Amino acid sequence: MIRSNKYLKEYKLANILAMLRNIMANPKECKDDFKNKLVVITGATSGIGYFTARKYASHGANIICINRNEEKSKKVCEEICHDFKVKCNYRIADFARISDIKRVAQTLLVSKQNIDVLIHNVGVYSKEKRFTYDDIEMVFQVGYLGSFILNYMLKDKLKAQKRARIILVNSEGYRFAIFGLKLDDLRWEKNRYSGLGSYGAAKTAQLLTMIKFNEYFKDSGVTINACHPGQVKTDMGENNRQRLYRFYKNYIIDSLSKSPEISAIALYYLGVSKEVEGVSGKFFNLTTEEDLAPHALDKEVADELWKESLRLGGLE
Repeated sequence: MIRSNKYLKEYKLANILAMLRNIMANPKECKDDFKNKLVVITGATSGIGYFTARKYASHGANIICINRNEEKSKKVCEEICHDFKVKCNYRIADFARISDIKRVAQTLLVSKQNIDVLIHNVGVYSKEKRFTYDDIEMVFQVGYLGSFILNYMLKDKLKAQKRARIILVNSEGYRFAIFGLKLDDLRWEKNRYSGLGSYGAAKTAQLLTMIKFNEYFKDSGVTINACHPGQVKTDMGENNRQRLYRFYKNYIIDSLSKSPEISAIALYYLGVSKEVEGVSGKFFNLTTEEDLAPHALDKEVADELWKESLRLGGLE
C-alpha cells in the first residue's frame, strides 16, 4: 500500500502555515450552562481529561469518567461532587484490554441515560515498541482502537437519541504519519518503529474512521469532531523509562507548555457552543477549524481500516 508520493503531491504549504499560526491562538470560549446533561470522558484522573471534567461540571453537567485507576477515579469524583454539587461516577477500564473496553461500553449501552457529550481523551506515547494483552501495538490500541470500539458499540444508542456530540482528543501529531497509515504493518515489523511514528499512526487512524462515523451519523443530530488540544503539559509519555526522553519532556517540552485548562476551554466550546451546532467531521486546532493533511482524508484507506478495526476489536 504505497501512497506516499500521492500524499506529498497533495500537500499545501498554506495549510501548514495555517497550522503554525493556529498553534499560537487562544480558544474561543463558551459560557453557556450545561445543567443536568451527561458527559462521558475517558482518562479523567489527570491532565486534559481532569480539567475538562471540572470544566463541564462547573457548568452543571453530570460526569462519568472512564479511567484505569480506581483510587484516583474515586478521588476525582469526590472532588467534583463536592466542588460543583453535580453527579460524578466512574467506570474502570484498562484500554490495553479490549475486554475492559467492551465491558464499559456495554454498561453505557444498557443505561437509560442519554449521553450528551462523549469525549475520547485516553492516549499513550511510547518510545519503545510494546504490545497489549491483546497482542496489538500499544499506542494503536490505547490511542485509537479503544475509541473506535466505544463509538462502534454506542453508535446506535447515540443515533436513537437524535442528539449527541462526540469529540476525539486528537493531535497535530497525526502529521508524523506523513506517508499514510500502513495497514499491512500495524505491528511495525516491516518499518522501523518510532514514538512519533506510532503516535502519528494512531491519531491518523482516529481521523480516518471519523470519516466513516460521520457518514453513519449524517442527518441524525449526532456529530463527531476531532480537536488538537494545544501544547499543554500532561502525563503523556511518563511511562517511558528512557532517561534522555524523560529529560527532554520534563525540561524542554513541559517548560514550553501551557496549562491543560486551555484544552478544557476548547473541549467545552466544541461540546456545548451553538456556534458548532450541527458541525461534524471536522478537525479543530483548539477551536479553529483546519483542513486535514491528505493522508488523513483517504477514503479508501478509511474503508480498509474500518474492516480491520472490526476484526481487531472482535466486532465482526
